[in-house]
Amino acid sequence: MRSQVTVTWGENASYRFDLDAVQPMPNDQARAWLDGQFTAFECEPIRLTGKVLTADKVLSVAQAAGQERFRDAAHRDWAESFARATSGALAKPTITVDLATMSLGY
Repeated sequence: MRSQVTVTWGENASYRFDLDAVQPMPNDQARAWLDGQFTAFECEPIRLTGKVLTADKVLSVAQAAGQERFRDAAHRDWAESFARATSGALAKPTITVDLATMSLGY
């Protein structure tokens, strides 16, 4: 399955990851990776109820990681892992992680 994940902070800061050469992570592995990053970055639940949806984890981890993790070549492996985990956890071929609006597009 061809997959693409785009992480954007607005028009001038958008990073696209084409996963043609690699497959998305299997769903359980993707969720575990996102859980680990959510904890490592000490992210807080977005919802007042304290419930953390997978989509919330994707947004929180991307925001906590910061634009430089997606921009800089030194973090390319991490950014690709994020894209693979996002694609695997959400099971969608095309995903836009929009941090300017804190929303996901499919």
